[in-house]
Amino acid sequence: MTLDPQIRALLDQMAAMGAPKIHHVAPAIARQMMETMIQLVDARDVPIGKVEDRTIPGGGGSLALRLYTPVAAPGGLLPILVFFHGGGFVIGSLQSHDAPCRQLANSAKCLVVSVAYRLAPEAPFPAAVDDALAATQWVFDHAAEIGGDATRLAVGGDSAGGNLATVVAQQARDAGRPAPMFQVLLYPAVDLTAAPDRDFRSRLANANGYFLELDMMAWFLQHYVPAGTDAADPRLSPLRHPRLGGLPPAYIAVAGYDPLHDEGVAYAAALEAAGVPVALVEYPGQIHGFISFGGAVAAGRRALEAAGAALKSAFAA
Repeated sequence: MTLDPQIRALLDQMAAMGAPKIHHVAPAIARQMMETMIQLVDARDVPIGKVEDRTIPGGGGSLALRLYTPVAAPGGLLPILVFFHGGGFVIGSLQSHDAPCRQLANSAKCLVVSVAYRLAPEAPFPAAVDDALAATQWVFDHAAEIGGDATRLAVGGDSAGGNLATVVAQQARDAGRPAPMFQVLLYPAVDLTAAPDRDFRSRLANANGYFLELDMMAWFLQHYVPAGTDAADPRLSPLRHPRLGGLPPAYIAVAGYDPLHDEGVAYAAALEAAGVPVALVEYPGQIHGFISFGGAVAAGRRALEAAGAALKSAFAA
């Protein structure tokens, strides 16, 4: 399939602006660039029932959460989605993913808890994992206090956030802790060991020109993964976990013009082979990050509605 015309127009607009690429600047500047870009292209004025910011104890001190209650929330305790934003573990924030969280809350009729995990290089691996685990455990322990139902708790995220979501599911199972009952993984990064000349053809086919580029991915990993760390550690590369059985059902969305396309497909296949129910949804004309472009790309809004509908069905099962 050809590139979505709305995506093509957005990429052309970005190129015409002449701004430096994210991986050509310092992380602090890259974060500002990300926030500015998102303000221009995300879905604006998404209605929501309630937004509340909280601070909880985290892996390295206090940890910020943002809670979203949907419009016309049903009575009683709500099911919960613990959400981890994307950004290569280096950029992204509660604010950069505010609109997607609002849309997911409304579509799934659930409470969304967005997590501001620590970012690299100030806090390299495993800081983000520690914060994701701490936040999820806190939500399990305090679900009723925030109006949620701990027996209907899912995890989800996009890109690096999808990595964290599935790592949380794996680590909870391995440690015998309360486990999420569903995973929503939007173009997840699941194999940090992959080399473009060896694995996953999509890394080469989509290496340049589609927003996320191979050089940008290398820049992210340079900041996130300390030298000498084994990238096959399942907390970095959940696709490489030796045991994938017993994980919660997963909804995995992938984009056709994304370097990460093939590893998302590979993770879906690996889960299915291990007996885990999986729904794999392809968006062939889209690029990495498209759910965050809902103000300019209609498919981004539709993808979040579809993910929310899948989540709503899982909560009702």
